[in-house]
Amino acid sequence: MNRRAPVLALICLSLSLGACASPGTGLAPPPAPKTKLYRIGPPDHLTITVLPDPAISRQVVVRPDGMISIDLVGDIPVAGRSTEEVASDIQQRISRFKRDAVVTVALEASLSTEITMLGEVGSQRTFPLTKDTRLIEALGMVGGISQNGKKDEVRLIRLIDGKTHILLANYDAMLEGDLSTNYLLQGGDVIVVPPTGFAAAGYAIQSVLYPIQQLLGFGTSVTTKVVSGGL
Repeated sequence: MNRRAPVLALICLSLSLGACASPGTGLAPPPAPKTKLYRIGPPDHLTITVLPDPAISRQVVVRPDGMISIDLVGDIPVAGRSTEEVASDIQQRISRFKRDAVVTVALEASLSTEITMLGEVGSQRTFPLTKDTRLIEALGMVGGISQNGKKDEVRLIRLIDGKTHILLANYDAMLEGDLSTNYLLQGGDVIVVPPTGFAAAGYAIQSVLYPIQQLLGFGTSVTTKVVSGGL
């Protein structure tokens, strides 16, 4: 009897099991971008603390112009800067009025990382990213995609280096385990789920009929009867 036969059989079995367990190529989610230092932006909430006693503690909201206002020093630009950079700037400015000042800046709410969900989703809304969030998680947070949504052509609109880019994602494929388009979201992203061809046609017909219904005085009650077969 060939002693190599059992060994070869075990190797083949392990390889076959590995092939069954393997998700295949192209199924893993795209890698997350390299971690970047957080940059403050409107309308982030900050807490500014100045020591020693008498201590100054202020909670401020970054204005649309990227500025905040602090006692003794007035307006300070903070947009696009880290909390450490802002603390150093305030400390330098306030040292003329407060000897041996030590300033700390804490980020209380990172509202500048907001994303927007639009189109055929359960709930169209804007919300901030409080943790690393991928596309399928965000869709789940707004109730998923409606029956009128085009699930194989979800659009992620992102501004990269001042230019608008559209990344396409396939919702059905993600549910089946193909996470190759399950992008990690970034502040400012806009996710749009377009309607299917039938739904778009229905919306077009509705937009044409609506003003006619209003002129004839039918309103929504007639629309309901037509849909339900009443007329």
